[in-house]
Formats: sequence, structure tokens, C-alpha cells
Amino acid sequence: MSFKEQQISGVKIKQVALLAIIIIFTLLIGYNLAMFIPSLLGAIMFYVICRKYNFYLQEERGWKPWLSATVLILASLLVITLPLYFIGDLLIEKLGNAQAYMQKFNVFIDKIHDFVFAKTKIDILSKENMTKLKEAAGKFSTIALNGTFNTLTVIASMYFILYFMLEKPRLFERILASSAPLKKANVSLIGEKMRKLIMANAIGLPVVAVGQGIVALVGYFIFGAPSPILLFALTAVASMIPIVGAAIVYAPICIFMIAEGQTGAGIGLAAYCVIVVGVTDNLLRFTLLKKLEDIHPLNTVFGIIMGLNIFGFMGLIFGPILVSFTLLMIQVYRNEFSTDEVELILPEKDRREELENKIDLTI
Repeated sequence: MSFKEQQISGVKIKQVALLAIIIIFTLLIGYNLAMFIPSLLGAIMFYVICRKYNFYLQEERGWKPWLSATVLILASLLVITLPLYFIGDLLIEKLGNAQAYMQKFNVFIDKIHDFVFAKTKIDILSKENMTKLKEAAGKFSTIALNGTFNTLTVIASMYFILYFMLEKPRLFERILASSAPLKKANVSLIGEKMRKLIMANAIGLPVVAVGQGIVALVGYFIFGAPSPILLFALTAVASMIPIVGAAIVYAPICIFMIAEGQTGAGIGLAAYCVIVVGVTDNLLRFTLLKKLEDIHPLNTVFGIIMGLNIFGFMGLIFGPILVSFTLLMIQVYRNEFSTDEVELILPEKDRREELENKIDLTI
């Protein structure tokens, strides 16, 4: 092999250099604007939700772009953001005094421990485990509260970005499509999958959470649970976690009420939550969420853990989306570069176009 053949071609050198420059500048921008990442993700999420209505108002009804964008932003504030903000603000208000909250939480745990030990003579919650539980709860509450204090800033900057997306939607989508170095089929796949993921997480999960929280709230009032409004907010948030869900909240409350001497009310609330709240959760998950997008429970679990660490309270929605998007990009990479025959699961429109192209080639 000659020396010339061993040399790296100038085209490859330019390609690698250009990619290095793009990666460096992307990391630099991302590092310095990291605080706006939740705002950008939120803007993209609301853009996907409002996209159909935005095109309808601008292109079919002939509205001015600024008017359409403004109306959709106000509508999203009333319909989606304000209820979520109410729950977050309620948690901050009730749990804002961390010291007083932790004192009440410690008394709550101690009573549950004493009751379980007195009835079973088994020290399930040992002193060591109790200490770890209290420390973990303190750290978690501190992280969660710190993550929610910047909610207003995130929402304000999110709507600032969203306005410009909604004002010129065709330009925004054209820029995204032209910037993606992928095949058209993969771009369509990403767009369709992301739409379903966003709709399932941004609409499906909050609807399931609020619905389950409202049903649980009725039970809290009926059986006289302490601080029912706070329990409603906690139940709604906890219901987003698969497998265990709202039981994280109502199970300790039922044990606490029984330990306080409210045996009938505690057992009644437990039966109500297991049967009525459980049926509501399964009904909503197997109808609404399955219809929007079938997301694996592990995606949601790990997504929520990661999302809370990165984005705070808003990570309940953004975390699962990022995990699902990462798995989607692995599939896209395989579709784009694998030498094996890979069957793409395309949207119906793209399947029709692909079939028409095959027919044309055959003719």
C-alpha cells in the first residue's frame, strides 16, 4: 500500500473538524444555557399539543400569527399550567417550613412503627432503618422543594420561547427537518413517536394523576383523613409512579389513622383506596394511556428518578420523555446505519408514500 493510499483524505479531515466544532459549540451553548433546558423542553411539549389548533387558526381561519399564538398560550395557561401550578404551589405552601414538616413526619413515622411493633412483635422498622428513612425523606423533600422554587422562571421563559414557535410554525418545523442529518423516513418516525410520547406524558399522566387524586380526595373527606387537600396533591403526584403509585400515600395514612384509634375509619379508607382508587387508576391507564402511547413502566420509573434530579418537579413529565426519546434514537441509529434489513414502523401517511413510490418504480 502506497503512502498516498495510507493518507487520510482531505474530505474526511474537514468532516471530522466540522463535527468537532459543532460538538464543542453545542456543549458550550448547552453548558451556559443549561438553566433554560426545562423551558425549551416545555415549549416543545406545548408546541406539539397546540400544533393542530395553531395551523387551524392561522391557515384555515386566517388569524394573525401573533393573535393565534397569544390565544393558545392563554388557553394552555388556563387548561394545563394552572392546575399543575396549583398542586406544586400547594405542596410548597404546606411543606415550605421544612423543620416543622420534618418534625410532623418523624412523629407520623414513629406512630406507624409503634403500632406495627405492638401488633406483630416484629421490629420491621428498626431504629437503623427508621433513621435512614427519615434522612432520605428529609433529603428528598429538600431536593423537591428547591427544584420547585424556580417554577415561575421556567414557565415564563418557556412561554417566551413557545410564542416564537407558534408565531411561525412552518419555519420552525422546516428548520428542524433540514437540520436533522437523517433519512426522511427516520425524521417522520421521530416526529410521530415524539408526538405520541409527549401527548401520553404531558396529557395522559396528569389526567390520570388528577383523576386518581380527586377520587382519593372524596375518600379522604368521607373517612376524615388529616389534611385531605394536602393528601390530594401528594396522591396525584405519587400516582404518576408505576406499580406502587398512590399506595405510597394512602397506605401509611390508613395505618396512622388506625394507630390513632380511628380503626373503622382507617380500615374503611384502606378498602376504599384499594378498590375504588385502584380501579380508577387501572381504568384510566388501560384506556387513556394505552390509546395515546404504550409506554413501558420501567421507562416511567427511571425517567421520573432522573427527571426529579435534573428538572425538579417538572421532571415528572420531562424525565420519562427523555428516556423514551433516548431509546427511540437508538432505534433510529440502527435504522439509519445498520446493514441488516430493518422494518420501520412509519406513520400511515409515510407508509402510503412509500407504497406509492414502490408502485411507480415497478411501473
